[in-house]
Parts: sequence; structure tokens; C-alpha cells
Amino acid sequence: MKDIGKLLKQAQQMQTKMAEMQAKLAEKTVESSAGGGMVKIVMNGQHEILSVNIDPEVVDPADVEMLEELVAAAVNEARSKVDEMVKDEMSSLTGGLPIPGLF
Repeated sequence: MKDIGKLLKQAQQMQTKMAEMQAKLAEKTVESSAGGGMVKIVMNGQHEILSVNIDPEVVDPADVEMLEELVAAAVNEARSKVDEMVKDEMSSLTGGLPIPGLF
């Protein structure tokens, strides 16, 4: 029974560390861009878009599709960067051991 108590305590500690990590990730940001910097996105570690900056030169009413593609590309790059940041944080939390289902 002592082993189960020890295991439960370790699980509680991991849960506390996970909550701390999530709060830390909410404060961290990544920046991405597309079109040579014509569209820039800032996203936090919880995948929330904090800002979008669009260069006026890329706003062409005759070619809205290009602007849409640039925004999508910048958002997708930001999401990839956040995923990598989360993976790095998780690795430091778990000592490099992959734990399925955490993120």
C-alpha cells in the first residue's frame, strides 16, 4: 500500500507541475510571418493569437485570396512554433520521457 501512496503523491506533484507549466506557457509568445514579413502573427503558448499585423501593401481588393493564404501560412507557422515550445517544456517536465496523452 505504501507504493500506491507514493505513486499518488508523485501523480499530484506532476499535476501541480503541469498546471505551473501551462501558466508559464500562457505568458510565452512566438512570432511568425509570411510573405517576407508582410503578415506577422504573435501567438501565446496556449495557441491564442495575440496580434496580427498586415502590411498595407498586401491588401489588394482584387487579390483577397493571396492575403488569406498569407494569414493562414503565418498562423500555421505560429502553431508549429508553439507546438515545439510545448514539446520542449514537456520534455523538461518529464525528464525527456514521452508520456502519451499529455499533449
